[in-house]
Amino acid sequence: MKHSNEISHQPANGYIMFVVCLMLIMPSAILIGLSKIPFFIAPLLLGLAMAPGFFFVNPNGSRVLVLFGKYIGTVRQNGFFWTNPFYTRKSISLRARNFDSERVKVNDKIGNPILISVILVWKVKDTYAAAFEVNDYENFVRVQTDAAVRKLAGSYPYDNFDDEQADITLRSGLDEVNEHLEREIEERLSIAGIEIMEARIGYLAYAEEIAGAMLRRQQATAIVAARHKIVEGAVSMVEMALEQISEKDLLELDEERKAAMVSNLMVVLCADKDVSPVVNSGTLHH
Repeated sequence: MKHSNEISHQPANGYIMFVVCLMLIMPSAILIGLSKIPFFIAPLLLGLAMAPGFFFVNPNGSRVLVLFGKYIGTVRQNGFFWTNPFYTRKSISLRARNFDSERVKVNDKIGNPILISVILVWKVKDTYAAAFEVNDYENFVRVQTDAAVRKLAGSYPYDNFDDEQADITLRSGLDEVNEHLEREIEERLSIAGIEIMEARIGYLAYAEEIAGAMLRRQQATAIVAARHKIVEGAVSMVEMALEQISEKDLLELDEERKAAMVSNLMVVLCADKDVSPVVNSGTLHH
């Protein structure tokens, strides 16, 4: 974040000034009512003029003070205070805030339409920048976060189905993607004196028009992977069976019998349904 132009301002104690104000107003009002002497109007008017200078600051709040267009300073201490009645006092909260963006439809790196939203935790760090560098810092956060999300989505593929060379995707590389998102938003919001405490993807999915097709593709990929594992296991079991028969000399198998045995075992082990046994009452060849 750039150098802060914020100035800390220490206003007068509000309780002391409240007593002073009362001492100016009440006696003057009583004396004017009793004596009808205009001389006591001056303290009365002074006390009334001081009254608009009272204000309070809640915990994790602040007041930015401006005098006729000139920045005076920022009051961050919480309590009851008094300051020049001509100061304009703008309240800026220093509390942490949550921003859950709307789901926006964007294209990922390879052009697939996706729906994405982010959850942002932020707070005002520099009250001068928040008050004077941008027109409306809360709206600025919303707009720039939306722009950062769109840029992020275009930097990574949703998954590596169409881009097998991608090490980081929106779906699998959440830590790296969230770090990139936080860095991108922080760069955009630093001008407004905003500190990013956390930024992460809150929702991620394919857009409706391609969601069904992508789901079927994922299912097909999962089935192929499962079949590959089944075949790999079946080959190992057939190999082990042939080795055991050979080692224990259970029976002599020529190449034709081995081929038939391998074929039968592979059918049994790889079938997705129960296999019905066939009893051969003759020889192996008949």
